[in-house]
Amino acid sequence: MRPMHGTDLKRLHREWRRRTDHRLALLLDGVQQPYNVGAIIRTAAAFGVEHLYLAGGVPSPRNAKVQKTALGTERLLGWSHHESGAEALAAVREDGFTLVGVELTSTASPLAELDLGDATCLAVGHEERGLSGPLLTACAALAYVPTPGKVGSLNVATATSIALYEARRQEWSAPG
Repeated sequence: MRPMHGTDLKRLHREWRRRTDHRLALLLDGVQQPYNVGAIIRTAAAFGVEHLYLAGGVPSPRNAKVQKTALGTERLLGWSHHESGAEALAAVREDGFTLVGVELTSTASPLAELDLGDATCLAVGHEERGLSGPLLTACAALAYVPTPGKVGSLNVATATSIALYEARRQEWSAPG
C-alpha cells in the first residue's frame, strides 16, 4: 500500500467526476471571516460547485486573506457578488437552483434526511448570526448537521464542507 500520486490520483478523481452530474451551488450570506471564505471556496472547488453567490459583505475571492486559504482554487469556480441576499436569491432562482438553508432552527431537518435533488444551492450564513431573515424564509427547506457530541454547533466552513459532501453523497448513493 502506498499513497496515490500523479496518474493514479488523476484517474481516481476522473472516476468520481464521471459519477457526478447534479448541479450544486453555494450562497454565502454575510460570512465575514476571510479564512472561512477561503476554506469554503477550496471545499466548493473540490466538490464541483458550479457557482458561488456572495451576499452581505462577503470578502471577495480576490482578497489576499481569502486566497491564502483558498490556495488558488478560486479560479476553478464561477462566482458573483450581490449587494443583498434578495439580489443573490433572484440570481439563484434565475439559474434554476432550489435554495436549501443550512441553519440550526426549530423547523430544520437533519441534512441526511432531505432529498437535495439535482440542482441545489446550499445557503450558509454569518458565523454568529446565521442566515439573514429574508433568505431564511425564502429557503425551500432548512437543514442542519447533527452534532451528537458535547459541542452544539460547527464553524461555518466545517458545516459547509459537511453539507457539500452530503449533497454529493446522496447523488453517488442514489440507485440507478
